[in-house]
Amino acid sequence: MRAVIGSHEKQRIRGRYLILSAVLIPLVCKNDELQVLLTERTMGVGLHKGEVCLPGGAMHDDDESLLVTALREVWEETGIRPEDVEIIGEIDDNVVQSTGYVITPFVGFVPYPYPFVASASEINDIFFVPLRVLMDPREFRHQERVIGQYYYSGPVCDYNGHVIWGATGRILKQLVALLSSQDSVTS
Repeated sequence: MRAVIGSHEKQRIRGRYLILSAVLIPLVCKNDELQVLLTERTMGVGLHKGEVCLPGGAMHDDDESLLVTALREVWEETGIRPEDVEIIGEIDDNVVQSTGYVITPFVGFVPYPYPFVASASEINDIFFVPLRVLMDPREFRHQERVIGQYYYSGPVCDYNGHVIWGATGRILKQLVALLSSQDSVTS
């Protein structure tokens, strides 16, 4: 996994009106298998109320880089200290058409168990999805359906009462595609 993600030549997207943002795809070894940490946003946040997301957010003026943005946001949202994340690489940027954000996803390992602390104002839940579930095309597949108030066509995974879709679904689908192409699920 380190070799595949570390050697990936990411596609960058920049545009005059796009808002720079970054997320972390936190990987943990839980129950002897790799799992992805995801969050469910509260209903009190400005955008993506109640949705499943990777920890992250918009770049601030004082952030030195998008990596700094991702690590700052993951600390604020989940309590994961930046020094506890082992970054192994980046995958392709992703645009959220409805909001104008361009998301830079970083992939990193986080120790487990860990004293996660969900931000009360932003995060309703922190949960984990085994990577094997996301790599199973019967579980994580292209769908057309209504989710909340949105008609959506793209990757969707229903997992333990959570619906993974939208930019989070697209980002995780790309991660799965990269790993599947190399049969590299072991770290």
